[in-house]
Amino acid sequence: MAVNMYYSSESSDSENTVESSSLDLSYLMLDTDSLAVHLKNSVREQHLQRRDVQYYATPGTSNGKESEGGSDGGTRPRTGIEDLNTRLSHSSLTDTDLDNIHDTVTQKLLLQHNMLLTLPFEIMKFSKLRSLDLSSNNLTHVNDFLLQLPELQTLLLHNNSLTDDGLPKDMSVLTKLRELNLSGNLLTRMPNQLYEMNGLKYLYLGNNQITDVLPDIKAMQSLQVLNLGGNRLETVPDELGELQQLGSLVLCDNRLRKLPRSISNLTRLRSLLLHKNNLCCLPVGAVKLRGLMELSLRDNPLVTRFVNSCARELMYNPPSLLELAARVIKLKKVEYTSQDLPQTLVTYLSNGQRCVNPKCKGMYFTSCVEHIKFVDFCGMYRVPLMHYLCSSRCSSKTPDYYRALSESDSEEDEPAARMKRVLLG
Repeated sequence: MAVNMYYSSESSDSENTVESSSLDLSYLMLDTDSLAVHLKNSVREQHLQRRDVQYYATPGTSNGKESEGGSDGGTRPRTGIEDLNTRLSHSSLTDTDLDNIHDTVTQKLLLQHNMLLTLPFEIMKFSKLRSLDLSSNNLTHVNDFLLQLPELQTLLLHNNSLTDDGLPKDMSVLTKLRELNLSGNLLTRMPNQLYEMNGLKYLYLGNNQITDVLPDIKAMQSLQVLNLGGNRLETVPDELGELQQLGSLVLCDNRLRKLPRSISNLTRLRSLLLHKNNLCCLPVGAVKLRGLMELSLRDNPLVTRFVNSCARELMYNPPSLLELAARVIKLKKVEYTSQDLPQTLVTYLSNGQRCVNPKCKGMYFTSCVEHIKFVDFCGMYRVPLMHYLCSSRCSSKTPDYYRALSESDSEEDEPAARMKRVLLG
């Protein structure tokens, strides 16, 4: 399934790494063993360069010849032959020698478009690595070697074959990780270990097979960009509305029929991509998103098949006879005692609740009556928003936005008119 993946215009700190601290081994068709050789050679070469710098910086030497100040520095200048012998001895480092040597210079390692099935042990040698690109390989899992990179800020793993158990179990040790891209893999759920990574700012999970996101996502309070487009989501949890830093939310190309009302709590949201879903309407709280600059709704029943499909299902779902009878008893204040009715009916009647909508005087017990109202977006489109009337999903107190709607409808149009793009077609 082709998906236009959304990437934030903001970048993590690791992308500012200077080019001289990058090691590019991309597009070389390397397998894991071949990569291990390349990484060893890179560590060896860097070690030799560092030794050369130390050697030429030794007092009394200058490129293997005597310096202008003579040998007063206390170190005998080496001849060209001696220098060559030193270089050769350094280049013959054994694997045992390399065990104690680390690359402390490379901060960005580019390994995309190779044939890697897993990571080699030698990846641990790059202890100062801040950005690691492993995209477009054949990775089915990422081993714990990755956890030995304490400075890692950006990890790109998109377009691999990672499954639900393909990541290390304790990713929280990567405390500096800010960007994680897992798009284009084989995930069927959001990996549990991700919920513990409360320092992540950019999380890309698009174009997988994810069917479920847990309420635990509320712990990821640093998230600014969340991409879940191109999956198989039918619902998203109410806790999504607790991500107060979220600026971009991508839910396009899923199977969503409705959004939680908590979406109105995302006050910093600038971009909301909802195209290619099964949405028939938006929660009425969506009009509270006054900072929203981009809203994509194309290819939803909300736009294409609203009247003929979802409207009937939503608006013609009558309550049961039991519900209707109970409403009459409560609204008309019909007196009764526990001797008049079976205990099950007495208990049922005791659960009656008033609707939170001030315009609705009804009662509800178990059924939900949903009402559709259209509002203007950008003065051009009539978009359906959903009110819940006599609903068990209503809160005990009247929400502020219901109260505002009962006073004036003009507030609905104001935030929408500020949007720069409303994509309905």
